[in-house]
Amino acid sequence: MSNDSSQGLGSYDKEKGLANGNTEVHVIEDAPDQVIAKRFGVFGPLLSKLFQSGVEARGVERVPENQRETKNSWNNLLMWWSVNMVLTTIPVGVLAQYAFTLTLPHAIATIFCFAALGSVATAFIAILGPQTGLRTMIISRYSSGYLGGTFFSVLNIITQLGFATTAVILGGQTLASTNANTLPLVGGIIIIGVFSLIPCFIGYNMVHVYERYAWMATLFIMCCLYGVGSKAGYNINAQKSSEDTGRALSSDILSFGAIVFGSVAGWAPVAADYNVRLPVDTNPWGVFVLTFCGLFLPIVFTVTLGATLMTITDPVYVDALGSDGNTGALIAQVLSLWGGGGKFLLVLLALSVVSNNIPNTYSAALSIQALGRPFAMVPRFLWVLLVFVAYTVAGIAGREHFSAILSNFLSILSYWTAFFIVIVAEEHFLFRQKGGRLGGYNLADWDNPSKLPIGIAGLLACSFGIVGAVVGMSQVWYTGPIGKMAGAAHGADLGFELAAGFAAVTFPPLRWIEIRLTGR
Repeated sequence: MSNDSSQGLGSYDKEKGLANGNTEVHVIEDAPDQVIAKRFGVFGPLLSKLFQSGVEARGVERVPENQRETKNSWNNLLMWWSVNMVLTTIPVGVLAQYAFTLTLPHAIATIFCFAALGSVATAFIAILGPQTGLRTMIISRYSSGYLGGTFFSVLNIITQLGFATTAVILGGQTLASTNANTLPLVGGIIIIGVFSLIPCFIGYNMVHVYERYAWMATLFIMCCLYGVGSKAGYNINAQKSSEDTGRALSSDILSFGAIVFGSVAGWAPVAADYNVRLPVDTNPWGVFVLTFCGLFLPIVFTVTLGATLMTITDPVYVDALGSDGNTGALIAQVLSLWGGGGKFLLVLLALSVVSNNIPNTYSAALSIQALGRPFAMVPRFLWVLLVFVAYTVAGIAGREHFSAILSNFLSILSYWTAFFIVIVAEEHFLFRQKGGRLGGYNLADWDNPSKLPIGIAGLLACSFGIVGAVVGMSQVWYTGPIGKMAGAAHGADLGFELAAGFAAVTFPPLRWIEIRLTGR
């Protein structure tokens, strides 16, 4: 899938060495491990041995063309398939009935539409990895400047830590459910955290090795859950009597859709982190299609499973879910029909959370490095350790409030990812294409604030996006004026739609003025 004919998504100038540009890219002579070893003086030999043992030395530094790999293009599909076909995705579907009282048909229709929208947005960001050789947060500097890139990095650190916290809580809940009173919830959380840490500490290659195969076991288990759940009895009309109607129903659909979109588009700020080593002439349409399928198909399959399990009306299963929305306990009850075999599958399903938590851990560390040069000087693996400690402690502290954390976090998450995607996309298509105002990405300047955009346009567009989110959002603790008008008594969550819309309208003219005045 390597060619350079796809101009619609951007192209690469082989002779000049950068994406749609006209300045040569400096190729780093020293490998990252040599640079870091020299930087740390007396600790240099120790770090050299660590890197020689297989730990990744490269952090947010650009991957030059002569250090790319020609293999594993299919990782664009397999990695995201493993990341999303996991236990952590099931509770998103549970929320359709648990929080919004949607019937199964309405839940499935909402899942399909909003998952497709999020998958398109995330797949677009993924194509920029091979074209630039840069991590996602560094790419954002080309639209929003060094300061804007730092702002996005802060938001992304919070996002990935939030994802990781929900992952370790759910994985810990499920492990604890396998044998009551034997493994405490805190112990389960720590186990999931440690298992997530190992491949991220080692780095890029180990992450891809793990994710390339992890989906196989979880796909089998998900199919088993569909089958075993049917023995308990699905009732497609289980929520029909409690489902809202009219504007209230529209409000529920929009609010649940925001959560689905957030669960998919939440990967957009890290999507380019995992294919930066592919050849620069890798077909962008191939990357787009593989990434889209790797997101959309498993998310629809797994979120729908969560919604389907909620149609079981047997009081035993309703009690297992409880008032705190303990999805792990519900799944344990479903698999209990298989006795010891069900417990074994439950353990494997709990460990599937590791696949989902790996990109949270790995990319959060990269985002810390993207905060600025002082942070980038610290080896990536040390930031990985810090991230692990942060979300494990947060998971232990919030372990009794999983459903509240999940529903509030994912819907708010969709707000900033929406305007982030819009700003990066408009910069790429309106200003960085051949014939555009800038004519491409000068990739040599990825860490040079004086050559990057000032970032005023990007930050102002972010501000307008935040305003759009505030006036359109609908949360338990606040509902914006437009959100109130769009729904019934509790409003409708239009936060991500308005955040994207406000940014989309304001960024192009602001960026045009910025380029006109500064030339960059």
